[in-house]
Amino acid sequence: MDDLILKVENLTVDFAEKHVLNDLSFDVQRGDFLSIVGQNGVGKTTLVRVILGQLKPTSGKVQFVPNRSQVKIGYVPQFRNIDTEYPLSVKDFVALAFSGFKLPWLSKKEHQRLNEVLKETNLNAISKEPLGRTSGGEKQRAYLAQALVVQPDLLILDESTASLDPEAKESLLNVVSDLNSKHGLTVIFVTHDIPLAKKFANKYLFLRPNNYEFGPISNLNVEEFWKGQADV
Repeated sequence: MDDLILKVENLTVDFAEKHVLNDLSFDVQRGDFLSIVGQNGVGKTTLVRVILGQLKPTSGKVQFVPNRSQVKIGYVPQFRNIDTEYPLSVKDFVALAFSGFKLPWLSKKEHQRLNEVLKETNLNAISKEPLGRTSGGEKQRAYLAQALVVQPDLLILDESTASLDPEAKESLLNVVSDLNSKHGLTVIFVTHDIPLAKKFANKYLFLRPNNYEFGPISNLNVEEFWKGQADV
């Protein structure tokens, strides 16, 4: 248990009479980069909602180690476009993570952390640019920066690279991978992009309609995944 950060045991989630997740068990070690893959409708979003505490399971449990109050979670959603007239700069948008907007009244420590995160996410050069006028990849890195401000123990990327072009996907995940390898940040990455999962993750959870696979990323069978997609 010493290296565990998250343990899911016999998790079942039902909606009406339908099993969305059925007797699911897996664990996440500190420093893991876990990719959750599977076709639409198999419960990836449901699982994330249970982990975040937004949804109560029908049975089973989700256990954080040492406990939920001592595990800080950062969450990056699927890409959401922002209007070109959005008034905040990239830096001000990221600073919203400090319990709402309060610039220029951030403490010295908060300013230091904000600048660290902007550097980590390669946003320094555009920190004063209006967020609405940045590229899709830059906007998503701003959402990532927001999630990182609180110095999370666990970072959840919920289809966060969907709708981005290949270069922007690589750019975002290179930042996350660097934090994972250098600082031991634990990552859960939900995706349909198997090449990205194979490139960046060290473990996978492959959700199917009636079962699942969990193991080292080298065991992920790409042909099986695409066969499942074709069967939908």
